Amino acid sequence: MNYMQEYERWLSFYELDGRLKAELIAVHGNEDEIRSRFGCDLVFGTGGLRGIMGAGTNRMNIYTVRRASRGFGNYIVSLGKEAMERGVVIAYDCRNNGKRFALETALTMCALGIHVRLFDSLRPTPELSFAIRDFGAIGGVNITASHNPKEYNGYKAYFEDGAQLSGDQADFILGEMQKVDPLHVETMAEEEAVEKGLLERIGEETDQRYLQRVLAEKLPLNDLRPEAKKISVVYTPFHGTGYKLVPEIFKALGANAYFVQEQMVPNGDFPTVQSPNPEEKEGFTLGLELARKVGAELIIATDPDADRVGVAALAGDQVTLFTGNQMAALLTDFIIQVQKEAGILPPNPAVVSTIVSSKLPKKICAENGVAYYEVLTGFKYIGEMMERFKTEGSHSFLFGFEESYGYLKGDYARDKDSLVASMLIVQMAMYYKNKNKNLVQALEILYKKYGYYEEKTVSFKIEAVIPQQRMDEIMKALRGDTPSAMGGKRVVEFRDYKEHIIKDLVSGRERETGLPTSDVLYYVFEDGTHVVIRPSGTEPKVKAYFLTSGENRFDCHSKIEAYAEIFGQLLQ
Repeated sequence: MNYMQEYERWLSFYELDGRLKAELIAVHGNEDEIRSRFGCDLVFGTGGLRGIMGAGTNRMNIYTVRRASRGFGNYIVSLGKEAMERGVVIAYDCRNNGKRFALETALTMCALGIHVRLFDSLRPTPELSFAIRDFGAIGGVNITASHNPKEYNGYKAYFEDGAQLSGDQADFILGEMQKVDPLHVETMAEEEAVEKGLLERIGEETDQRYLQRVLAEKLPLNDLRPEAKKISVVYTPFHGTGYKLVPEIFKALGANAYFVQEQMVPNGDFPTVQSPNPEEKEGFTLGLELARKVGAELIIATDPDADRVGVAALAGDQVTLFTGNQMAALLTDFIIQVQKEAGILPPNPAVVSTIVSSKLPKKICAENGVAYYEVLTGFKYIGEMMERFKTEGSHSFLFGFEESYGYLKGDYARDKDSLVASMLIVQMAMYYKNKNKNLVQALEILYKKYGYYEEKTVSFKIEAVIPQQRMDEIMKALRGDTPSAMGGKRVVEFRDYKEHIIKDLVSGRERETGLPTSDVLYYVFEDGTHVVIRPSGTEPKVKAYFLTSGENRFDCHSKIEAYAEIFGQLLQ
């Protein structure tokens, strides 16, 4: 069936949601728009689904949500009765249609006889990861599109360890989805699901257990002067799920916390920001105004599902917005040093990060006798490494991070958590204030000790009716040749994580990556610069990560600008 036939089938479906039908009528005759909506299906991968909300097989709507839920539900049914009884936990964030999509997910699962625990209102993604483990559930779903623009929503699927699905699990679910007509997925009435004991609401009690577990990760800071303890922090949740629980963290630490009231109200339209992304400076505008008014030293912002956190520091007129890599380096060093000072550094400690993250934390770990592991992009791979440490008894998990502003300390979850990160960041500010230093000065100390590091991520937006097809073409073209030099820069190592090979271009030797399959290309240049290319799994973009080090900031910056120009020409 081609996309026009599918469009007509949806349009003529007598039970089609009225708002979606109005959308389809409005695009009648616009073939490019119809092809965009029906030319392919939303791709279900290890991160679940994510896309623009609207009518069509390539959009997030109740029908694509039901289809994904039926596929995931069939997988759970295949695991047997015990798995069905253990059931799933379902959450949602502040995004438009979040509550509705969560209920549709629940009622689709219930129709298969799967027990569902559904949060009574919006909750952070890391709390879902915690709840899956806490209840002993077989899996979970969170309706969220993280930091994407307001037009998006998503469907994050998790397994019993609290991490997102593996590739094999996602492939099985995708296969089940392809057997299902999204317009004819069976669901159960809410009242019937409750009466049969298949649908259970959860809330406050789970919040309290989760908060207690986060607070248990607090580091021992002894002999702090009173003024160091009273650090002043401005907080904004960007209209998202952090509004309720993150303030509890500040209260427990005794910090002077101020809140951006306009952004403390959950709202899927994100009316006060262009984008609810803690990576972007624009989002800090209202927080900065408040910080200057109250004399705060820090601004902490969490994204809509409260798994990622951004930080800005104020010192007089100077405002510093830390990158995810900079904050990761600070936190890595802080956790190691405080635990060493307290004599509580665990045996065989290990830090886990991703191949696209800064190399500075790796150097910090090496200097302090801490193991350092790199995994593929995606926190689920960090979660898998945590589980491996636990199963093998090989290492004690100390800290995990992604360059995209995601951090985790503790074994209570298998996803990044802005609550534990916010707690550690405030503690770190207290620690350095006690030494008459701020976080900007602390970072400069690290650079002077270990050398200067700088990183930059550039996203190349793909303008095409079927973006995935164009992204595949770009990666295929890059993969077609292994250059010994690019733009006059000598390549000394090339990695292809899709083909599982690492080529040493100096010796000619090859070895395996040792990591799962992923559509990622990795270049190491003679000057020590690393460049990683990967298509985004959630947006129509190809991302280029530039990771470098040098004698000073100017040296690092010059290298990044040179490599960004070289690869920019290849990725346009």
